[in-house]
Amino acid sequence: MLAQRVITAVVGIPILVLLNHIGDGIYTVVAALLLGLAALEFFATTDPENLATSTAHPHIRRAPPGLFQQRRPAMLAACAVVVVVILADGGLDQLAGGLAAAVAGVFVLLVLSGEPHAGLRDWSWLLAGIFYVGFLGAHFILLRDLDQGEEWVLLALFATFVADTAAFFAGRRFGRVLIAPEISPGKTLEGSFAGYIGGFVAVLLLAWLLDLDISASEAALLGLLLPPVAIAGDLAESLLKRGGGVKDTGAIVPGHGGLLDRIDSLLFTVPLVYYFVLWIVY
Repeated sequence: MLAQRVITAVVGIPILVLLNHIGDGIYTVVAALLLGLAALEFFATTDPENLATSTAHPHIRRAPPGLFQQRRPAMLAACAVVVVVILADGGLDQLAGGLAAAVAGVFVLLVLSGEPHAGLRDWSWLLAGIFYVGFLGAHFILLRDLDQGEEWVLLALFATFVADTAAFFAGRRFGRVLIAPEISPGKTLEGSFAGYIGGFVAVLLLAWLLDLDISASEAALLGLLLPPVAIAGDLAESLLKRGGGVKDTGAIVPGHGGLLDRIDSLLFTVPLVYYFVLWIVY
């Protein structure tokens, strides 16, 4: 497991850095496709028609479900996520328009399916995935489009990775006190504290190395905010997995499980950095 994590990092990080450096349409399209895959993982994990076993037997863990063997509404909602993320390249107005179309479109889709007994349930489920993966994930595009966007994306990515990695290794070595045993049995107070310190230092160091237009006090404030938000993102996805009765959302990323398992914290920290830059820095 650890060796796979290291290999994935060695191969994946340079690719992420290169895509971020290229920017423009290639960055947007690749990000949209990856988030579409993450949305498929979400829908496969949380499909309400597959949750009966998990509810009746909460300790049973299902194998990661097939991403492309899902119900048609889930496949179409994942496509909507791709479109929403691409529209974010045009700014918040286009993103809002895409989300409005998705809300109405899901209604139309479910009306055409002719199953009123499952309509509300499936509408809530599909919109949850569109907003969780699509709306939050669209901030990868919004952040990249800001002034110094390439550098801000790097800060969000690597500060989150440092916080997650510090929490993982410190938790394995020193972890004793569980903070959410029913949701994430491996999450400990000691590991979270190490992640907090690591994330704080990473924000300060990256802000300096990347020569970002941010004061020392602003960097310190962002350093205080980012680590707990990263932990919240991790726990949020763990809550979904436990409810869905799976250990991982997939097996796309060696050593990590699914793509959603890898970006869970980023879905919270990237929007944080985006709005921090808009509201505090600029």
